[in-house]
This record gives sequence, structure tokens and C-alpha cells, in this order.
Amino acid sequence: MVARRLIACLDVRDGRVVKGVKFRDLREAGDPAALAARYSADGIDEIVLLDISATVEGRATLLSTVRAAAAKTFIPLTVGGGLRSLDDARAVLDAGADKVSVNSAALRDPSLLTALARVYGSQAVIVAIDAKRGAVDRRADLQVCLEPGLKTRPPYVFQVYSRSGTTAEPRDAVEWAREAEARGAGEVLLTSIDRDGTHSGFDCELTAAVSDAVQIPVIASGGAGTPEHFIDVFGLGRADAALAASVFHFAEHGIHDLKTSLRDAGVPVRLDW
Repeated sequence: MVARRLIACLDVRDGRVVKGVKFRDLREAGDPAALAARYSADGIDEIVLLDISATVEGRATLLSTVRAAAAKTFIPLTVGGGLRSLDDARAVLDAGADKVSVNSAALRDPSLLTALARVYGSQAVIVAIDAKRGAVDRRADLQVCLEPGLKTRPPYVFQVYSRSGTTAEPRDAVEWAREAEARGAGEVLLTSIDRDGTHSGFDCELTAAVSDAVQIPVIASGGAGTPEHFIDVFGLGRADAALAASVFHFAEHGIHDLKTSLRDAGVPVRLDW
């Protein structure tokens, strides 16, 4: 059975790691390179570094931050934020990243996913999808996810947001995940804005809907608070990986203990110590 992955997220603004709730009220959590080194030593499977203000500020990813983090870790490093072109991706990969994550730029021009996959391979291309639950507006140009055999529309759609959660898009998360896979994305980084930073648990319904709709791995993000939340998202949510930030940054749960809890619950994980 394929091991499930634990991923630490480093949301970076102005060269420092920050964390908020529902993408707002950010507080500082430390130095990206120092945290990357700590998580690598503690047994995290991968690290995602997101320059969360690059797109909103209209600039490229801070490559000095990427280089510093990459120099401190020997596990897979994904970098996103401000990537709009093949040249942007090349710069990030040359700085030490193993994968690139694209969000707003792919929504503006989905062919970017195809171009990236052709040059670097789908395994290096992650589509980041930030989604929020919203009441169904039957006038809106949204395609609603229907579970197999379901004859009526569910009470909510999972609407996609861009630009660090500030701009609603006329897209449903499940349909966008399907399209992104078809265009070459090799993985989905799926964040529930509603759950982000709340410690109330992952949105397993959202995660399962996307996981069932695509053949590529889905990384669940948003809401981690307890070991049981991770167990649930790997079970009910059918996620391939789970990403968290504050539970790691503020030492609420150790990586070793969390992996042990997952193993004891029957979730296959990598235990290298």
C-alpha cells in the first residue's frame, strides 16, 4: 500500500513564515530556512513553500528565500506564488525546488499547465486550488459536482478562489481539478479556505469529491488540529497527502508522534527512525 504523506507548509510574506485563519490575520511563525531544516530533521515527507503575497503584489517569487530553504533540506520541496510563465518556473527550479505550484496564473491561462508538464513532466507540476463553500446560485456559471448516482444538486458548491483567496472565480473546484489533470497537472493541492487555520478538521467532503474525480494525487489542506483530523482525511477524505502549518509551526503536534498515531490507526506512513 502506498504510504500517505505529511507535508509542512511554509506560507512566506516579506521573507518570513506567517500563518493566519481563513487567509487573514497573519502572525509570524519564523524563518523559512530554519523551519525547513527542522521539519526535514523531524521526519516530514515534503515541504511546500508559498510566497503568498507575490501574486497580489504582481512580482516574482523571492528566489533568495527558495535558495535558503532548499539548502537546508533534502526532501522534496514545492514552491508556489507568483509563477506566471515557464521562465518563472525555471528560475524557481534552478533555485532548488523540485516541484512548482501554480494557482491564479493557471486559472487565467490553463495552457500554462500543459506547457509546464511538457517541459518538466507532470510529476513536477502541482495545481493549487483554493475553495470555499457557497450557497448554490442556479444563475451562476458554475458546474456543480454530483456524486455518482446522486439525482439532485447538493446544497453547496465548492467555489474556486484566486489571488490568495481574495477573488471568487466562476469555477467549481471539482470541475477545475478534472480540467487541470487533463491539461497536465500531476498533483492537486486542495485548500479549504473555510477551514484554513481553524483547527476544526479538514473538509473531508471537499477532499473526497476531488479525490474521486481525478486519478492524480490530492493533497488536503486547511483545518488540521488533531491526529484524528489527519486520520479522517486519509480515510473519509481519501487524500493521498495532508498538509499543515500551524500545528507544526507552533509545536502543537510533533511529526514523529503524529506519524505513530497514523500508523496505529492503520494509515500507511513512512517511519524512518
